[in-house]
Amino acid sequence: MSQQINLFTIGFTQKSAQKFFNTLQQADVKTVIDTRLNNVSQLAGFTKKADLEYFLKTIGKINYVHILDLAPTKDIVDEYKKKKGDWDTYEQKFLQLIANRQIEQKVSPELIDGACLLCSEAKPHQCHRRLVAEYLNDKWGNVRICHL
Repeated sequence: MSQQINLFTIGFTQKSAQKFFNTLQQADVKTVIDTRLNNVSQLAGFTKKADLEYFLKTIGKINYVHILDLAPTKDIVDEYKKKKGDWDTYEQKFLQLIANRQIEQKVSPELIDGACLLCSEAKPHQCHRRLVAEYLNDKWGNVRICHL
């Protein structure tokens, strides 16, 4: 039996910077893994790539890494958001994408343990970060998922 891996997830939408950084610190997050396709848009506010990396390091001594293999493709996102696609189709396509990418071989349990998957969605229910976390648990069998 391999050791338990603690994996957190968080979305920054509907959170103030104070709430966002306090939540990460209180959970004792070691690394934020950015799973967004686009992490430099104006909508990202305090979570734009360079700013976020600086804030995490300065405020919470938290590492930052952006892993595009954990992000959906533009096509999958556009079909869901712009064309008002349904969640089941999005989920199916995204799960197929990360299976094809074999993300369980591209991230290590050492990186994932104590890490927090970041995206923009406020809640995890209809969000790809939850799918990534659950997929890794299906592959590894020892991931405890906590949505912040």
